[in-house]
Amino acid sequence: MDLDEVADELYAVPPDEFVALRRQRQDDARAAGDRTLAREVGALPKPTTAAWVANLLAREQRAEIEGLVELGGLLREAQESLAGDQLRALDRQRSQLLTALTRQATALARGRGVRVGGTVETQVADTLRAAMADPEAGEALLSGRLTGAMSYSGLGTTGSRPVLRLVPPRPEPPRERDRLRNGTAGARRRRDEDARRAAEEEVRRREEEARRREEEARRAAEERRRRELAEARAAAEEATALAAEAVAAAEEERHRVDDLDARRAHLQARVQELADELARAEREAADTAEELQRAERHRRTADRHATEATAARDRALETVRALEEG
Repeated sequence: MDLDEVADELYAVPPDEFVALRRQRQDDARAAGDRTLAREVGALPKPTTAAWVANLLAREQRAEIEGLVELGGLLREAQESLAGDQLRALDRQRSQLLTALTRQATALARGRGVRVGGTVETQVADTLRAAMADPEAGEALLSGRLTGAMSYSGLGTTGSRPVLRLVPPRPEPPRERDRLRNGTAGARRRRDEDARRAAEEEVRRREEEARRREEEARRAAEERRRRELAEARAAAEEATALAAEAVAAAEEERHRVDDLDARRAHLQARVQELADELARAEREAADTAEELQRAERHRRTADRHATEATAARDRALETVRALEEG
């Protein structure tokens, strides 16, 4: 057992289990004779709820977090090389990814019995945004060992850094106190030893009491987590059924849209055909109108010629009658 292994284990458990597990690992290190490791483990800071949720997301959805960090690099490069439309498209993708990952983190925390409020959810989103904007913050998030939320103001990242290797300073050796002027040195040492033993016994008693209370709290939290997990699974089953119904309804609507789109295309083609036929009919009507006008002119000319011929005939007949009578 080394510090990195213990740190990985500690920053993977919910915050309310952190202190008890840290004390247990301290005891394990002391039992193994490694007092230095025990001090190092005791110096590991407890993460905030937001940091633990971000660490959980980095462990469970590492590929998505790597994609988030990579997209942040693309956005930084895009500031100089891409056009406005491309920048806006990348920014929309960034917002969608941040929202989706924040929701995933919240769901993962609920699955482990930890309720995430609006403030913590905002801190998680700020941490993800910082990891996208700052390469160092991205590496910190990927380590899965944040102790506090991060944020990015445009001038740099603020907030917690990962606990990669934390070795607290060695305590200074206790100074030897001045001996009392009255009494012998041996009697003083014996009284001091008795007082030290009594103090150690009291400390052990209090530690045992604290462990007992922490164990009771842990068991209560575990029972609560199991109950909430059962409720979450029931809600997930209901949501799955509703999602299946929604998918089926969406598929039906897609088929309906496809049918309507095909009918629209058919009607548009028919309209085009009718428009072509109408254009041809209009051209034929125009040609017929011109022929009608020519025929009218020819008719009027023929009528005039017929009238003139009839008059000439009548005159000729009149001439004939006059000659026969004379």
